[in-house]
Amino acid sequence: MNSPVRANVRPFPFYTARGYGPFLYTEDGEKLLDLVLGYGPLILGHAHPRVLDAILKQAERGWLYGTPSRLEVELARKITTHLPSAEMVRFVNSGTEATMLAIRLARGFTKRSKILKFTGNYHGAHDYVLIDAGSAVAEYAVFTSEGIPEEIKRTVEVCEYNDLDCVERKLRTEEFAGVIVEPVAGNMGVILPEKGFLEGLREISKTYGTVLIFDEVITGFRLGLSGAQGLFKVTPDLTTLGKIIGGGLPVGAVAGKKEIMRNLTPEGKVFNAGTFNAHPLTMAAGLATLEVLESDPKAYETANRATKILVETLEDALKGKEYALNEIGSMMQFFIGVKEVKNSAQARQARKDVYLRFHEEVRKAGVFVAPSQFEAIFTSAVHTEEIMKEYSERIRRVLAGLSW
Repeated sequence: MNSPVRANVRPFPFYTARGYGPFLYTEDGEKLLDLVLGYGPLILGHAHPRVLDAILKQAERGWLYGTPSRLEVELARKITTHLPSAEMVRFVNSGTEATMLAIRLARGFTKRSKILKFTGNYHGAHDYVLIDAGSAVAEYAVFTSEGIPEEIKRTVEVCEYNDLDCVERKLRTEEFAGVIVEPVAGNMGVILPEKGFLEGLREISKTYGTVLIFDEVITGFRLGLSGAQGLFKVTPDLTTLGKIIGGGLPVGAVAGKKEIMRNLTPEGKVFNAGTFNAHPLTMAAGLATLEVLESDPKAYETANRATKILVETLEDALKGKEYALNEIGSMMQFFIGVKEVKNSAQARQARKDVYLRFHEEVRKAGVFVAPSQFEAIFTSAVHTEEIMKEYSERIRRVLAGLSW
């Protein structure tokens, strides 16, 4: 397995032959309604015609230049038009690269070393964030990865998600370069910010001269064209992006205020480089995806309605059971055996064993959901009401047959 969560697919990992619309087709001949969607980027579903056409046309013009191209300017313009925090953009190749660069940029800008993150938030697979992390890290109980030097661990402090008192206490007693947070935590299931949490982070970080970084790799352009920051009306200093802005091709980006972004090379002295930064195929796919989201108001409407149908199905099927269900827009997750999930500690108390049995049984019914309690379930613009009602009935029957 080239990424660990793929090994968790029950009863055994399948190999995909192709994806089209809302479905995956496996090498074994299964047709599965896909509620994973590449862990978030495929908000238009698999092989969307506009995105496919953009990729093919760009491939005919060549797929690597090592020079700037028009596409990267056009995609950056889209991002800066819609995202409140984005005055300048630097493209990289993954969400991991984006958060790594954002942290380096915060340190270079403030001339400080320490970073504050939140338990259960996942910001990719580099040393500075693989501490009390979520996603597959939590699935395998490797909350803090081995192989991280103690010197690096000492530069990272951790608070529980939604705990403003902890944030204020730490920033008051020490100087921090940055605070990095998922505005909606999508890597411990789905955990929403409590009222005032994001606003409090903005106020506290500003008070202490700390760079506020929103990791919107998942939420950027999924919760609307202005992301979580637009939805919650809180503007960070820097934003990391990925997934949707590449249309399903590898991508990451750091966007933010000019006074911070201009510290990047070649203008400043915070180094970043990459042969594949702003790769032409990725830029073409991302630009086509955002153009569809801009021009088709039904895209978000359909995706959000699909999640709502799924939520209604789960709520009905789980009546009389103890569970928590968190949803926002076109992403959701449910937790068995707990009354609420507002942080990672509560998420870890949920009946992971029951969720994994659900994952296994629902796959037999033709539905692929995240193979980890600590991932999100996603829908897309091609998960139509008709399809969702048909497959929700299958999900209902699976839940009816589960006992715990």
